[in-house]
Amino acid sequence: MNGEKKNKKEKRFEFPTAFTVLFIILILAAILTYIVPAGFYSKLQYDSEQDIFLIENHQGEISTLPATQKTLNSLNIRMSINKFTDGSIKKPIAIPDTYQRIQQSPQGPLAVIMSPIEGIMDTVDIMVFVLILGGIIGLVNKTGTFDAGIAALSKRTKGKEFLLVVFVVALIALGGTTFGLAEETIALYPILMPVFIASGYDAIVCIAAIYMGSSIGSMYSTVNPFSVVIASNAAGISFNEGLTFRIISLILATIITLLYIYRYAKKVKRDPKNSLIYEDMGKIEERFLKDYDPENVAPFNWRRILILVIFLGAFPFMIWGVSKGGWWFPEMATLFLAVAIIIILLSGLSEKEAINTFINGAADLVGVALIIGIARAINIVMDNGMISDTLLYYASSIIRNMNGGIFAAVQMILFSFLGFFIPSSSGLATLSMPIMAPLADTVGVSRDIVVTAYNWGQGWMAFITPTGLILATLEMVDVTYNKWIKFILPLMGIIGVFSIVMLVIQTLL
Repeated sequence: MNGEKKNKKEKRFEFPTAFTVLFIILILAAILTYIVPAGFYSKLQYDSEQDIFLIENHQGEISTLPATQKTLNSLNIRMSINKFTDGSIKKPIAIPDTYQRIQQSPQGPLAVIMSPIEGIMDTVDIMVFVLILGGIIGLVNKTGTFDAGIAALSKRTKGKEFLLVVFVVALIALGGTTFGLAEETIALYPILMPVFIASGYDAIVCIAAIYMGSSIGSMYSTVNPFSVVIASNAAGISFNEGLTFRIISLILATIITLLYIYRYAKKVKRDPKNSLIYEDMGKIEERFLKDYDPENVAPFNWRRILILVIFLGAFPFMIWGVSKGGWWFPEMATLFLAVAIIIILLSGLSEKEAINTFINGAADLVGVALIIGIARAINIVMDNGMISDTLLYYASSIIRNMNGGIFAAVQMILFSFLGFFIPSSSGLATLSMPIMAPLADTVGVSRDIVVTAYNWGQGWMAFITPTGLILATLEMVDVTYNKWIKFILPLMGIIGVFSIVMLVIQTLL
């Protein structure tokens, strides 16, 4: 009898892995391409070499028009020609009132099976960055640098551990609001996870500090060129419109997030059994603190200090490159490869030991890299199914002629929905703003409210969107998606209500 009970306990339901979750969503996305009508908005793109506009219609035919303000006005695109000629708008934008139903393009079993391969090929630059990062983490761990650094930091933060959470959230939120710091934070988890665990917190606190810092910063973007600036340009306004209100909202949302994390972190620190992942903490600690013994830590000597300084020094350099130097993942991967070579030379390891350590470290993050590619497969299926424009058309139809406050609130909800299907912030901005922004004129509110609703709606959905970064993050730290959902949903509700209230207030100013 006891044996039967034991077997039943062992066979309790386990939430599927990130890979299974993504494949389920991939199949659902393919099913949508059979159900949602295919449609297409004509697209306009500026050709700087010929100084003309290229127009693509629903039949795929390309025509040309003079690149003048008169052309934009005739197409009902209410923005300055300068936004195109100065390079502010590089991507094709949707032309209002041009939506056409087109032949259905359902994505069958073959397309579904091929899409992960296409997704991996499409995100190979990000995957290379992640693998190189994994190799570096392996090297730094092998030298004992992280263990020595954790011990030194633990002594300094004794009794003030939550200050680390405040610092991480504030710093990452600042990066998110200014230049969209998001994918780059993947590098921080292997570094900060041991520190958080050694401080008495669980993995969820570390994820919340990094991921929510990035999410809140990106959601409440102030001058982020990849979201709010592009969206403002596509809406035909300056990004300075509504800036003060967005800054105030960012500060308040960050405080709300910190209070929520503090409440959970305090419970976990008081009693580890209060952790949502208590039963998994053993294997998580084994992974991140397997060689860490606070009573027997290698000295924090000049070699380890130098390795840590070089490793950590790469991050501000990377941030400068992304925000000012036009860098993207190939350049970031190159930077960290150079750092890996320097660390190998400083490590004191033999050539064979150093290379094997780097390879093993990269192997630890293969799963994370593959998840990034599979998540992209979902977007590929929906793009090939030609349903994104239809969803935008339906969304714009819903909010016509609404009251100003209701208009703003519903827009945020609709942008949350659209953000699931179009997770690219710049892609959603250039596609939707020429359609959505003019609707603000019809209900008597400022267009910057539409920009704010877009930014907040898409950012809010990013808390849980499987097609975003969250599954790759959870895979990196061995936490299942359902545990994250259980932690984040209350905060998501609070932030959602707060954002809608702030949007309604903005319409009254």
